[in-house]
Amino acid sequence: MKSELNAPHYSDEAAAFAFVEAHLWPHGAVCPHCGTLGEASKSKGKTTRAGLWNCRACRKPFTVRMGTVFESSHVPLHIWLQVIYLICSSKKGISTRQVHRTIGGSLKTAWFLTHRVRAMMAPHADVFGPLGGEGKVVEVDETFIGNRERDPNPWQFSNERGWRRSRNVRSGSKIPVVTLVERGGEARSFVADNTSAHELRKIILAQADTKSALMTDQWRAYLSIGRQFVSHETVNHSEEEYVRGKVHTNTVEGFFSVFKRGMRGIYQHCDENHLHRYLAEFDFRYSNRSALGVEDRERSDRALKGAAGKRLTYETTRRPSPSEPPF
Repeated sequence: MKSELNAPHYSDEAAAFAFVEAHLWPHGAVCPHCGTLGEASKSKGKTTRAGLWNCRACRKPFTVRMGTVFESSHVPLHIWLQVIYLICSSKKGISTRQVHRTIGGSLKTAWFLTHRVRAMMAPHADVFGPLGGEGKVVEVDETFIGNRERDPNPWQFSNERGWRRSRNVRSGSKIPVVTLVERGGEARSFVADNTSAHELRKIILAQADTKSALMTDQWRAYLSIGRQFVSHETVNHSEEEYVRGKVHTNTVEGFFSVFKRGMRGIYQHCDENHLHRYLAEFDFRYSNRSALGVEDRERSDRALKGAAGKRLTYETTRRPSPSEPPF
């Protein structure tokens, strides 16, 4: 079967611009300066810039890159499309080193480029509605990964063992991640400050419809939160109970299995400031998986549509709060 990467827009810059324009401008060229639709023409002057347009309303030139994650990038657009496809078609991700070896250039360029692609995968504010609903099930669980850069109390003293570095994951040495998964639907993951009832309530009530049935383990922080949902069922993992009829958290546990294999086996190390971008990547691939009828090509096209209205610079590393969308 012919490889997807043999398509013209992966090797030819003019075809790449036409491909991106068709996805980001389905109703014609839109001027990013004045917002005029359909009042632009392709530049036919002496310029050699690919994809250049001239707005007849405000007389300013523009390309489809402006106002997207591609803006101010010197990487050719067809290379961008290659990287988008590679990330979207790799179930557990693709390392920056591998992208660097594939596309060439500097390692710093490959790192920044992959982070911009993750920004494309983060949902837009206008489609960031609650998960679940009447008759649906939302599973919630938390996990811990990596190490915090600033552990407030990394050492503990006891008379028996003296000073020892804490290994208790709930003490703050590891980074808590909370994930909500709608059965048969999408997933959303967030970097949490801790796993207290206050922190979990803030995340869950902002992201899940209270008309849903909530499924969790028996972590006591979920008890008060579950009272605000139509129903709340738990499984007792400490007693090796994992399934009781339709009551289980195996869906979200399955998400964590792929996420942790990717983070430990592919990416190996992730700064806490950037963890929310990696979570957006794994959320996107899960929410657009083959089981829902979305294959690699369509997944890449959906990621490309997320390029509009987003910018990512080296300075924009602030982690968004759970109550607001990443973009």
